[in-house]
Amino acid sequence: MSKDLIGFWGYPEPDVIQKYKKQGFEFVDLDIDFGYPGVDILPESYCKIIKNITDNAFYFKDRLYKIVAPIGKDKCDSGWFASAVLKDLGFDVETTIYEDLKQKRELCISVSDLPLRKKFELITDGIVSGYDVSGLKKTNPRFGFWGVPPNDLSILELFPDNTHVYGWTRCVEAGCPANLELEMYVDSGVPTVFYAQSFCSKTQIAKYLADKYNGLYIDVDDYATKSTIAKIEAFIELR
Repeated sequence: MSKDLIGFWGYPEPDVIQKYKKQGFEFVDLDIDFGYPGVDILPESYCKIIKNITDNAFYFKDRLYKIVAPIGKDKCDSGWFASAVLKDLGFDVETTIYEDLKQKRELCISVSDLPLRKKFELITDGIVSGYDVSGLKKTNPRFGFWGVPPNDLSILELFPDNTHVYGWTRCVEAGCPANLELEMYVDSGVPTVFYAQSFCSKTQIAKYLADKYNGLYIDVDDYATKSTIAKIEAFIELR
């Protein structure tokens, strides 16, 4: 079996992505929950996204030419630790740190009238494929969703189309994933759900901002429970 894949997570340095694109490699986002068999490496109570990374790395192991691993403020310490563990387990890991704070792109997808799940999918897909924002219509925000792409993307289907994207995902579209000032920004007066993956350090920011802006804080370990879904639905209905 040929090694034709570059595995990655987060937002790798763009020049590194382009280097491997020019060489004709395909890419697989190891953050995503594909439902592949798990491996017993991480603690039981740990970030599901990092678990996805290790599970997917082993599933694609025979096809992975290299793993491109962001390890700076553009990702998290857990991503840094995962890169070291996977390298120790025999994977070819190339680490990147992309901490340029300057905004590179105008925000179009995050503020568009697309369904919220589609917004997230386009933003994350664009890390490799680039961004075609022609024809997108900007909206005034009725609601906001702050955070990283959730492991359970179906959560995003609960929101109306004129929900704006905030947090790290907005920073990804802007091309500056380590820009903490932009990550903490939300439009004043917009009812916003502040989401973080359970056991992620971003829960600190999510809870703080939810209290500051009278929003709803939620953290989800794997897939959303009926209780979490009910909280979001009630927040949307009442606000």
